[in-house]
Formats: sequence, C-alpha cells, structure tokens
Amino acid sequence: MYNLKKRREAVGLSQSQLSKKAGVSIRLIQTLEAESATNHRDINKAAAMTVWKLAEALDCDIIDILEPELPDGSGE
Repeated sequence: MYNLKKRREAVGLSQSQLSKKAGVSIRLIQTLEAESATNHRDINKAAAMTVWKLAEALDCDIIDILEPELPDGSGE
C-alpha cells in the first residue's frame, strides 16, 4: 500500500473527501493510490504544488506521503 493511501486512511478521509479538501481531482488521487502498475502514477513525479496540497489536507509533512527510492532506483 502506498504512503498516500495509508495516510489518508489513517486520518479517516475517503478519496472524495481528500479530493475536495486538497483541491485536486479524485482521478489523480485514484491513480496515485492505484495498486496496478499500469494505472499507478508515481507521487514522487507529481507536481510539487499537488504534493504540497495533499500533505496540507492530510496535516502531514510532504515526506510522509512520498515514496522512498530503492537502491536500484526503481522506487518499487
């Protein structure tokens, strides 16, 4: 499970609620949280303003929702 989804669930927000609170599309949240490699979008490559809005809405630091890079550089 990705950090964004873990954090969102920990604060008790649905994707729709986070979308409204952060001012980003629900579709973006869905693709950032997608477990499928074909539908997943890497949050580390998202626009800085988008990541900031999500972190603000989740009341956390940006680093809390970014994904750590693995030694092979894949991020997965």
